[in-house]
Amino acid sequence: MQPAPATYGVLGEPASLRWFGTAAILAVGMIAGGYLLGDGLLRAKDAERAVTVRGLAERDVTADLATWTISYSASSTSLAEAQAKVRGDTASIEAFFKELGFPADALQPTGANVTSFTNEGVTTYTVRQRLALRTTDIKRAQKAVARQFDLVGRGVFLEEGSGMAYTFTKLNDIKPEMVAAATRDARAAAQQFAKDSNSGVGKIRDATQGYFEIEARDGDSGGGWGQADSPYKKVRVVTTVSFTLD
Repeated sequence: MQPAPATYGVLGEPASLRWFGTAAILAVGMIAGGYLLGDGLLRAKDAERAVTVRGLAERDVTADLATWTISYSASSTSLAEAQAKVRGDTASIEAFFKELGFPADALQPTGANVTSFTNEGVTTYTVRQRLALRTTDIKRAQKAVARQFDLVGRGVFLEEGSGMAYTFTKLNDIKPEMVAAATRDARAAAQQFAKDSNSGVGKIRDATQGYFEIEARDGDSGGGWGQADSPYKKVRVVTTVSFTLD
């Protein structure tokens, strides 16, 4: 008895071979799909076993740059007289800082303007001048601010906004240490969470560094006439860190 002839598909291959090939492809697909599904479930499980906390780091620093903008003016019905008064005030201010030991180039002009106002046919001229002191000698700058009323005693009319501002410019020098301290603080918080849940703290999953803030150490003290910013600052940063839990 002759065997039954083989059945061929469209491309001339035996139908049985095509069936086995299709079955093999489906099997590989099911295995790969199962692996990906299982791996995804494991990752989802790991994601559930995590804690996100914030870490804080603070440091007291002293400003290394002092800037004092001094605004003064003189008014008169004679423009020449107003200008002469301002020139005299400028000489008094320069002498004041020279007596305190500042170099001549520490004080620089930053602007001037003239305005006029007419009332009942009489015109009054106001001449304004601005000088800026810029120094890294913080102690000498503090001494100058403490004696600012000496300028008033010399006849200089200081306007609103004539205040000292202190700046800390070395933030980049302390950033790495502060970020590390904030991360340690975050891990300590995570360990407390883990202890409460009978778990252990694992590696960092992700972290976000917050903004660095520099504020007056002893509260806000904005500049202005009769006031001065403080050279004593507090640097603060908050980081957000996610840890896995073992």
